Amino acid sequence: MSVRSDSAEGAPVALTRRGLLTRAAALTAVGAAASLAVAQPALASQDTSTLDLPTVNMEAVLKAAQIDPRRPDTALTPGSKESVLLVEQALADRGLLAAQYVDGHFGTSTITAYAAYQKSLGYTGLDASGLPGPTSLAKLGADRFTVTNVVSAGTRVSWRGVTVNTRTKAMVLAAEALLGRTLSFTQGSYNTGVGASAGTHDGGGALDINVSGMTSATRVTVTEKLRRVGFAAWVRTPAQGDWGYHIHAIAISDPDLSSGAQHQAGDYYLGLNGLANKGKDDGPAVEKVTWEEYQRG
Repeated sequence: MSVRSDSAEGAPVALTRRGLLTRAAALTAVGAAASLAVAQPALASQDTSTLDLPTVNMEAVLKAAQIDPRRPDTALTPGSKESVLLVEQALADRGLLAAQYVDGHFGTSTITAYAAYQKSLGYTGLDASGLPGPTSLAKLGADRFTVTNVVSAGTRVSWRGVTVNTRTKAMVLAAEALLGRTLSFTQGSYNTGVGASAGTHDGGGALDINVSGMTSATRVTVTEKLRRVGFAAWVRTPAQGDWGYHIHAIAISDPDLSSGAQHQAGDYYLGLNGLANKGKDDGPAVEKVTWEEYQRG
């Protein structure tokens, strides 16, 4: 059996079915080759300028920015040196940090320099605290480094009578799942002007847990579960300050932390109680993790 077709030049020819199939296969191969030829220049034209840039681990930088300013020396936070050095060099190249402080230690001089950089971007208040946020860090790294392990506080929400961000809310829900009970709060985040709180609740990641009806043992258990999901948490007593019994919790590495909360997170890592007296940590001993580390298991 034969069918009629036309050649490329338009002259009529007769082809068998087998010949037609062979010709179709050949045309398919030619089409594929042509498509590849078109695709290759497109791939070659893609911007690969960021492929060879070093990376800054935001999780590591945030951890160092909380711990290092609270150290009495210039010790380095494990796992953060290379990322912090890249950030410090970028600040130094902008004339914001003296060369002697480009050392991998995210101390008070680096905090001050980073705050000045944030202000140069037009940020004010909480957004210019010197604690790196995802937007400012990405801008600082333009054409210098890329940012990995990005940490976001999320959006602010009203929840159970207080204001928190979505990262903090997720952390509390995870702690409640471990506890098998629901918690209530006496104070939330983004709550300014509270003298007894020393500014720790001015930013994100801060909560005071209501302990009404809890036994002493239950308070400790709640504190332990909060710590397991990434909070720096302590049972506060009337003997420690002008307040009643409650559990004070700071979400470690929240980019919205106030300066006071940032210092408390650093003190927690250093085995302190987060109070002005810099006493020894009196809470349950657990492995210190951030929310992101807890999620990775």
